Amino acid sequence: MHPFAYVTPNTVEEAVAVLNEHGDRARPLAGGTDLLVKARANAWELDAVVDIKNIPELMNLTIGKNGLSIGAGVPCYQVYENSEIADEYPGIVDGASIIGGIQIQSRAGLGGNLCNAAPSGDGIPALIVHSAVARIAGSGGTREVPVEEFCTGPSRTVLKPGELLISIEVPKPAPNSGAAYARFIPRNEMDIAVAGVGVYVELDDSGNNFESARIALSSVGPTPILATEAGDSLAGKPVDDKTIDTAANLARDAASPITDMRGTINQRKQLIKVLSGRVINQAVERARG
Repeated sequence: MHPFAYVTPNTVEEAVAVLNEHGDRARPLAGGTDLLVKARANAWELDAVVDIKNIPELMNLTIGKNGLSIGAGVPCYQVYENSEIADEYPGIVDGASIIGGIQIQSRAGLGGNLCNAAPSGDGIPALIVHSAVARIAGSGGTREVPVEEFCTGPSRTVLKPGELLISIEVPKPAPNSGAAYARFIPRNEMDIAVAGVGVYVELDDSGNNFESARIALSSVGPTPILATEAGDSLAGKPVDDKTIDTAANLARDAASPITDMRGTINQRKQLIKVLSGRVINQAVERARG
């Protein structure tokens, strides 16, 4: 491993200054579950590692009347062990609770899962369907990017050299809404998704009709996919098997997987259809309370 400086800033400004100084030869460190693996494999040659855990703004987890704010360094267990988050954002809890194993979840966070930009990232689809926004800091100030636009390719994001993810901001769910995430893996746990689906639905007051929906897919493209046509197809339609099957077929069509050692193109597309139907139904159940 290439020798590097270990820096522990106390403010966002200090962290950004170090990242700017070293450009693409510096990386922020939160849980380190991805960074240390890549550094040891020499995938990254680093001159500086910037530990962000002393920056309060990046370690805050708050939920209030305006929604949920997840600091970039907040570990997964703090998300899924929070009863308020579990009540209002069960889909996000679905994803956070299956990233690695218990030991990994005590270090890894949704911020790192997003910045790692793996197409199979289990934390990302639920953030996308909740219309979450990434807050980013750089030398020119802060900016916001919708999570569905954050990943630009495998291990690539919109972050520029010197920029730092501060937090993920999630709007408060609408009344009569529900969300869920599920994946298919060959083993019982601690495996990479062959396919995954996140869903958010809003129902009318009767609970019998969809008002709107968002569907996101993982592991079936170079980035997580917002299946816009599939989600839009539910709006204004009755909650029944025909409506849900139509949306599931459209989600399948939105997938653009590859064949690799974990699955074939046809298998993954079929998995997206099956998972979409299941997860839509689970989101509807949660929306109905």
